[in-house]
Amino acid sequence: MGFFKKILKYAIPYKGYALLNIFFNVLYAFFSALSMIAFIPLLEVLFQNTKKTIIKPEYSEFNSLKSYIEEWLSFQVNYQLSKDVGTTLIYVVSLVIILFLLKNLFNYLALFFITYLRNGVLKDIRNALFDKIINLPVAFFTEKKKGDLMARISADVIEVQVSFLSILELLIREPLTIIFTLVAMLTISSKLTLFVIIFIPISGFFISLIGKKLRKDSDLVQKEQGNFLSIIDETINGQKVIKTFGAGNLFISKFQNSTKRFFNYSNRLLHRANLAAPSSEFFGITVIGVLLWYGGQMVLIDQTIKGSTFLVFIGLAYNILTPAKAISKSVFSIRKGDAAAARIIELLEAENALKDKVDAIAKTSLTSEIEFKNVKFSYDNQIIIPDLNLIIKKGETVALVGQSGSGKTTIANLLARFYDVQSGSISLDGLELPKLKKTSLHEMIGIVTQDSILFNDSIKNNLIIGKKGATKEEVIQAAKAANAHDFIINMEDGYESNIGESGNKLSGGQKQRISIARAILKNPQILILDEATSSLDTKSEKLVQEALEFIMKGRTAIVIAHRLSTIQKANLIVVMQNGEIVEKGSHDQLLSKKEAYYNLVQLQQI
Repeated sequence: MGFFKKILKYAIPYKGYALLNIFFNVLYAFFSALSMIAFIPLLEVLFQNTKKTIIKPEYSEFNSLKSYIEEWLSFQVNYQLSKDVGTTLIYVVSLVIILFLLKNLFNYLALFFITYLRNGVLKDIRNALFDKIINLPVAFFTEKKKGDLMARISADVIEVQVSFLSILELLIREPLTIIFTLVAMLTISSKLTLFVIIFIPISGFFISLIGKKLRKDSDLVQKEQGNFLSIIDETINGQKVIKTFGAGNLFISKFQNSTKRFFNYSNRLLHRANLAAPSSEFFGITVIGVLLWYGGQMVLIDQTIKGSTFLVFIGLAYNILTPAKAISKSVFSIRKGDAAAARIIELLEAENALKDKVDAIAKTSLTSEIEFKNVKFSYDNQIIIPDLNLIIKKGETVALVGQSGSGKTTIANLLARFYDVQSGSISLDGLELPKLKKTSLHEMIGIVTQDSILFNDSIKNNLIIGKKGATKEEVIQAAKAANAHDFIINMEDGYESNIGESGNKLSGGQKQRISIARAILKNPQILILDEATSSLDTKSEKLVQEALEFIMKGRTAIVIAHRLSTIQKANLIVVMQNGEIVEKGSHDQLLSKKEAYYNLVQLQQI
């Protein structure tokens, strides 16, 4: 229950609905017992078992309240019977109907108000999870499966939502129903009620034995659900590779193995959960059997209780079975909910090492330079950048070149503060990145990557992500600057055309030009181009390169390039090898040295 308690704070904004639910549950429990008691006068009329007296009783003291109520009911029934049996029967039946109507009305109202609580908690938890996902560092997602995260924000949240109803039933409605019913039973016979009181803790003990391992089983089910969701995600995204490499059977096998484990875990979980209701009902029927034997003697032999009253008592005893079963189900549901809550809390409490410092300030522009000073960075105990020193002046275009794994993209990621350095510092105009608010840093940076990251939306909505209030004219100008306007207006809905999942309705060159137009529209102070033309054909590369040259004018640009022909105009070319700078200078200067850069150029000309 430890994790589930942490989830309960999300119910605080909806406490008014919780109080209304409790209020109507109290009324439901009260009328649930009262509606059963109402059968006593009905049975009295049917069996003609009432005392033949029409003397109106007088109330004397509280201790004789029970006798007074019985005599008053007897008087009312006999008085009416003395006038008209049919009318009396109508009155009694009407009373029963009204009480059952009120009972079910209050039941509906209790469920009506708890609906706002349950759905409100579901909404707020999902919003909190999504906010957390948005604000967690990039490093977090390299270690987590997407399917598992999706399972936590969908299936686990629903499990917790269901448990909220269970906990209110466990704490309020069902216990009160049992208490009011027991009070009604005590007024009839304390001896018979003793059997029922003994039954409740015995039933609870056996049910708790059944549910001990439920939380563990539930956790296994939820984790496996996240696993096969990840396989589905990978399969959909990797369709081309799976088909061309003939890996379909491999993925089918992986998925079937996962669903088989899910099948086994789910069966074990449900078998254990399904024991709750029949177990509690069995214990209840056992007590009913004992009551029939013992109570039957009281009716037939001792004649200390009337047959009609005993029938109502049996009805009251059976009336306890429903809430008893509900409580057993609630216990199981809460155990499952606690397992789901643990996975949700793990994500909500995931540490964000890249939080802004308390005294962090907002910065809106780069006025002087970017400096990497003695920067060291490691990932998984592997040193990626051992010791980097680099200064990038405002307005300069700096190209980072080198073989794959030389640390080029890592430098860009560190500048965008997707990761923090282990030692050394990165500063903008002398202000170290941790002292700068991440939101303002990211407002200054625009990124165009090799894999164009587009969203399943219209072209316009993809373009205005970085500038929400952009006018139609600004959007068109950005698209023209990126050589994208012509193909956009030839699409069926123009700028309102949907581009599909990850922009799959567009060609590689078109997607890249949309990405560049998005960066142009944002108008960033610092531009990062990460292999922006490496995957394009010659024609597309030319169009994209023209767009890139336009966007780099007057900006501070860091260009990570594989094709060296695209960075010859850079102010500074930095050659990387194993995370270190081995050369730097202009294109002509580096060629004249005939060292690392010269060798890279020669390799591409072969």
